[in-house]
Amino acid sequence: MASAEAPFEASVPREALAGRRVLIIVENLPVPFDRRVWQEARTLKAAGAEVSIICPTGKGHEAVYEVIDGIHIHRHTLPLDAGSAAGYLREYSAALWAETRLAWRVFFGVGFDTIHACNPPDLIFLVALPFKLLGKRFIFDHHDINPELYEAKFNKRGFFWRLLVLFERLTFRLADVSIATNDSYREIACTRGGMAPDKVFTVRSGPDIGRIKAVPPNPAFRNGRRYLVGYVGVMGDQEGVDLLLEAVDHMVHKLGRNDVQFCLVGGGPSLESLKAMSARLGLEDHVTFLGRAPDRELFEVLSTADVCVNPDRVNPMNDLSTMNKILEYMAVEKPIVQFDVKEGRVSAGDASLYAAKNDPVDFADKIVALLGDDEARKRMGRYGRERVVRELSWQTQIPTLIAAYHAAARR
Repeated sequence: MASAEAPFEASVPREALAGRRVLIIVENLPVPFDRRVWQEARTLKAAGAEVSIICPTGKGHEAVYEVIDGIHIHRHTLPLDAGSAAGYLREYSAALWAETRLAWRVFFGVGFDTIHACNPPDLIFLVALPFKLLGKRFIFDHHDINPELYEAKFNKRGFFWRLLVLFERLTFRLADVSIATNDSYREIACTRGGMAPDKVFTVRSGPDIGRIKAVPPNPAFRNGRRYLVGYVGVMGDQEGVDLLLEAVDHMVHKLGRNDVQFCLVGGGPSLESLKAMSARLGLEDHVTFLGRAPDRELFEVLSTADVCVNPDRVNPMNDLSTMNKILEYMAVEKPIVQFDVKEGRVSAGDASLYAAKNDPVDFADKIVALLGDDEARKRMGRYGRERVVRELSWQTQIPTLIAAYHAAARR
């Protein structure tokens, strides 16, 4: 059996997918920046498949075509981030056109027998439909529950919510096999999506424990303070970083805790407004925004942190979604503070403390409690690492991904 510290390809059954040709389509992130998609692609390649990917361009990933590790990557440009209904229409129309054009290019080039579509949005089935009619297999990789995301973002349902449910149902209806990122998503596939349970496979977005592990800490991130609290993730409305800043404000200005530095790693649409909020609250010296950072710096922050946090709001979307940062914190043996979201508790278990729903004061109190208990931090960190290695790492998900492909082939 391969060592946990070895590259995950060592865990892939060789020639399990020999002769298969796969086209992966992902719209919201470039590859290889999208870690889940890149891990899937490398796994399929290691199992003997010929793998092509269609994705958008992005910072550091501007080439419209390149081959990395034997994987063909075709990229296309997209309009600027959508901020309105018209903006989303422009983005999705441009993406569908580019994906369709590139899919036919791959079809007449290296070819494919399976389309592996990663949402959002739930419209890629339109690209796959003509190829299904030609006998190709369609696998739906369910990354986001879009009806719940709409409800969380706009606090309502209505016409567009029903439209998203329709697109989701059509996607499931066309799929030969569906891949869920957790069991909450699997239940949605089987109920709202109407899929037979034997066609839905849970493949978690586990960290590659051969890559994500503790490195020597860098005291500079502490900014001269005794403790460091770390956050890694997107700076967006749903991630609750504003609630984290309110918790920091309570710790600094109400509890007088000047011995704690916060380091936040990640980019996103709300980054500048969050920086402005931090300045407005008088927290600039206590909160460092690193923006999007290379892996070396990200791992240094996590390895230096005494506590890591996940301030995702409790809402219909976050409650049922697994956040990659939780598993990454656990992989580097860090205790966690988060709000009490369902899947966050499923993932972290005893590696985390759970604050009351969207309550920044209780969130602050939980951080303070952990900082004051060295033994609890060590115990929770060990538990988290052991749980990731035993059950949640990417290495443990590989057999299910391969099984999903075998099931699609049989159908």
